[in-house]
Amino acid sequence: MHIAMWSGPRNLSTAMMYSFAARGDCAVVDEPFYATYLDRTGLDHPMRDAILASQPTDPARVVDVLTGPAPTGKAHFYQKHMAQHMIPGIPREWITRVTNVFLIRHPARVAASFSAKYDNPVLADIGFTQQAELYDQVNAAGGRPVVIDSSDIRRDPETMLSRLCDAIGLPWDAAMLHWPGGGHPDDGVWAGHWYGAVHRSTGFAPAEGPLPALGGPAADLTAAAMPAYEKLRAVAI
Repeated sequence: MHIAMWSGPRNLSTAMMYSFAARGDCAVVDEPFYATYLDRTGLDHPMRDAILASQPTDPARVVDVLTGPAPTGKAHFYQKHMAQHMIPGIPREWITRVTNVFLIRHPARVAASFSAKYDNPVLADIGFTQQAELYDQVNAAGGRPVVIDSSDIRRDPETMLSRLCDAIGLPWDAAMLHWPGGGHPDDGVWAGHWYGAVHRSTGFAPAEGPLPALGGPAADLTAAAMPAYEKLRAVAI
């Protein structure tokens, strides 16, 4: 099974990649379109040069990997994707050939966390509208996309991950609840900038507290993202 997990930044996505890798039957890949995205947008993200050097910038080459055999002979291939990377010019037709899951998080939490790491983010940077577009594409093609909220996972990891496995037809494996500390060999080269907290973890963080109180640009960003979030939240498992 090829599993495309569509997320935005600061959304439990790396912990989910570690969770699936811990099964032992899943190969994983970390944000395979990141270099393509940076190359085509010209955005000056942290570690830009290292990212461009670490991955293909030709999206056709990336798609070939994503739709080919799972690496290292594994039975399944878990793909951690950032929805905002799917800009015009990056093919999307291949998406209907894989199993698609959409990992969402309340925009207020994303805006607060991402703004602490990235200056002056805009709606296109955090993936909500792109998630909704991709969901519609998969749904229209009869692909039965699955939506799961990161807050539900953190509140009850075993229940929600077993429910997710059932929804996509993957046997449940309790090994998904824990992983070794210190990162994963398939981390992207950007891990040193973004993954500090998850590298210190060996399992999912506890349930989240109240939503952050935001003002100014972060509050505006949250409001702009809410319609897409609410659309996907309504169909979450």
